[in-house]
Amino acid sequence: MPHIHVKYQEQKAVIAIPSGEVLEGELKPNRLKLVEAWIEIHQDELVADWDLASQGQSVFPIEPLR
Repeated sequence: MPHIHVKYQEQKAVIAIPSGEVLEGELKPNRLKLVEAWIEIHQDELVADWDLASQGQSVFPIEPLR
């Protein structure tokens, strides 16, 4: 399942793309909303990078959450 790993201060989570479902760990609700918005904005890029990574290829950088 396509996912990203998120780390914020001491919190860590694995979040599904594109749904934003937390698969592991937890984030504060306000941080999770920011990550969900970021996933929505960068959904196509994230899925493309997931496809590349799953084939052992290098991924393209994506603008980080600020």
